[in-house]
Amino acid sequence: QVHLVESGGGVVQPGGSLTLSCAASGFTDFTFSDYAMNWYRQAPGRQREFVAAITRAGDNSIYGDSVKGRFTISRDNAKNEMYLKMNSLKFEDRGVYYCNAVRGYRGYWGQGTQVTVSS
Repeated sequence: QVHLVESGGGVVQPGGSLTLSCAASGFTDFTFSDYAMNWYRQAPGRQREFVAAITRAGDNSIYGDSVKGRFTISRDNAKNEMYLKMNSLKFEDRGVYYCNAVRGYRGYWGQGTQVTVSS
């Protein structure tokens, strides 16, 4: 069973930066590098929203329209970790950020890390 643990959330002022991490473990048949990885977020009272995705090798990424140009997704397959560098944070970036690992029909989620943007 793949286990994902997010960290790095916290309280930040508008315009500030945070870097989230996702540590993955529990791989058996496959390795971390066999999984495409995603970040999602969910604000209070809203549906879960796609934030960013990165390919297995880390050579390509895509972003949700609301975070393009401000967030950067990356991964370190040697460390079984994924990251989300968030710059120029806005109030609307607040929410619980979730790490997601996908391979074929299999998908795994972390428990989330809270990001609060407040002055």
